[in-house]
Order: sequence, then structure tokens, then C-alpha cells
Amino acid sequence: MTDNPSSTSEQSSLDPLTVVVSRRVKKGNQEAFEALSSKMTERASRFPGYLGTAMFRPASPDDPEYRIVFKFRDREALAAWEASEERAELLEQIESLLVQPSEREVTSGIVTWFTLPGQNPVKPPPKWKMTIVSWLALYPAVTLVFILFGDWLAQIPLLIRTLMVTVVVMVLMSYVLMPRMTRWFAFWLFPDKKRSSR
Repeated sequence: MTDNPSSTSEQSSLDPLTVVVSRRVKKGNQEAFEALSSKMTERASRFPGYLGTAMFRPASPDDPEYRIVFKFRDREALAAWEASEERAELLEQIESLLVQPSEREVTSGIVTWFTLPGQNPVKPPPKWKMTIVSWLALYPAVTLVFILFGDWLAQIPLLIRTLMVTVVVMVLMSYVLMPRMTRWFAFWLFPDKKRSSR
């Protein structure tokens, strides 16, 4: 949540935005940092366009990096939050607890599915690679849903059926399939990255 510039010029101002922040906390300051981060999330949640926050704690005691992922409806909503006094007040306190200044990246679309633990911010893979890997996860997911529930779904009106299938598939993609697919295809998606097994 720093003021470092981000390459978002090609994004539409109406696209939902995901901000990924890396923060390396000084030893012994984790409790204070998490308390301030919770306050930051609480304040952000009061702003129009806020869509949610997730915190990923360090992978090991030797790696003090926290990853905070938060989402806003569009660029205008994000800009209003980032320009607010409510954010600036807590940000100053948070930065004083860090080994180095926060690193920040803004992404949108399916790019947010393609991240590797311990490598944040990460340069997104080419769009054609992301499309192929997404399809490799999406096709079996949709097929499995229809194999297991096809007969039952056929009795439901089309609009409701589509709603149910897409909700199930998107949850599977976001929380089950894409994290695994990204790890399995990391050698191809991120060929120039040094990856760890954390």
C-alpha cells in the first residue's frame, strides 16, 4: 500500500483491481504489524468499492515477508482509498515496522490467479500462457460438474443452472485448481524465475 508507481496505464478505469503488497517485518514486530494491518483493513472496508482483503503470513521464520492482497471495484475507488488520511495515518506506523519499504503491484483479470509464494510482486506470464493453463483447469472442472450433477442440473431452469455451475467452477478455479496449476506449470509460466518449494 505504498505510493510506488505501478504499470496500470493499459487497464480500464472500470476494471476491478487487485493490489498485492509485500511487507518484510522486523523481527519482534509481527504482533504490532498484524494489529495495524487489521486496523487498515477495517478502515478500508468502510470505503465505497472495497471488495475484500486477505493476508498471507510468512512461509517460515527465516522469511519475514507478509503478503497482503486487497481488491477494489475500480481505479477510482482504489485512488480514493489510497489518497485518504485514514490510510496515510496507519501506513506511516506500518512502514516504521518494516525491514524495507513496502512493495506494491496492481493487477486485474485472471492475472491474480498466477502468483507464486515468496515471489511477490511477480511479473505476470504472457496472456497466451495464462489462457492455456486456465483452460486446462477450466475444462475438466466443468466436465466433472456435469458428470456428477448433469441429470439433476437438467431439471433446473437455464438461468439458475448456469448461475450454480459458474459459482461452483469459479470457487474451484480460485481456491483449488489455479493455485495447483500455477505451481505445476511454474517451469513454463515463469521460466526465468528462481523458484523455491515453499
